[in-house]
Amino acid sequence: MSLASAPQHIQLAVDLIELLENSNIDPAVAEQALQIVLKDYQQKLAQIQAEKPSPEQP
Repeated sequence: MSLASAPQHIQLAVDLIELLENSNIDPAVAEQALQIVLKDYQQKLAQIQAEKPSPEQP
């Protein structure tokens, strides 16, 4: 499977890895930063899910 046909989240992960490696980011610093990013996006997803109207029950 080529990267071009890979799912979007795989393509993004590869791009992020390449960016970090090409920028010579210390792996420990990258991990700390990615943990912050992950927490932020988990909060955003939770907020989006909380704002969705719940399906009506019969």
